[in-house]
Amino acid sequence: MPESDLSAVPEIMERAAMKPEVFLPDDYRPAEDEPFMNERQLEYFRRKLINWKNELLEQSAETIDNLQDSARNVPDIADRALELRTRDRQRKLVSKIDSALRRIENGEYGYCEMTGEPISLKRLDARPIATMTLEAQEKHERREKVHRDD
Repeated sequence: MPESDLSAVPEIMERAAMKPEVFLPDDYRPAEDEPFMNERQLEYFRRKLINWKNELLEQSAETIDNLQDSARNVPDIADRALELRTRDRQRKLVSKIDSALRRIENGEYGYCEMTGEPISLKRLDARPIATMTLEAQEKHERREKVHRDD
């Protein structure tokens, strides 16, 4: 291969490693009667997570702009504290979204980290960053409450 063609090798390798895009109709919703976490379901949740992450990042940029503006105009401490709490919450959510996207890539998405059982599609649709079934989450929260009360 001539030297000038070598620069294209990483790009060619990257394209070869990429998965073919999964067709997903605009009105698609995961259904209980299809195989759990099939390609379409995974793509649905991947897109949902990416869209959510992008929305959060846009909101975070707006928060930064608001904080910078309020620093120039005598800031209201309560407003500033609320903006900072909101930004911290968004940062934590983005981290959880990134974690969910990694679980999609490594085939662990949709399964409870405590029991290994499938997490219901309704739960994942409502909270796509969920890592536990509703039952496991409730059990976990009851244990946390007991430990806090000690």
